[in-house]
Amino acid sequence: MPQLNPSPWFFYLLLSWVAFSLIVIPKVLTHTFPESLTPQTKQKPQTELWNWPWS
Repeated sequence: MPQLNPSPWFFYLLLSWVAFSLIVIPKVLTHTFPESLTPQTKQKPQTELWNWPWS
């Protein structure tokens, strides 16, 4: 059974995880947003009740 022999695919698996760890993860961690977020007000908006004509 060829899938029991790890030599063909183990190197590619290891190489992909090394590339992921060295290239992708630092790029994601250093990502910054272009604008800082402003906090929202804690006040809830006033809503009016609807007058249903049939009730």
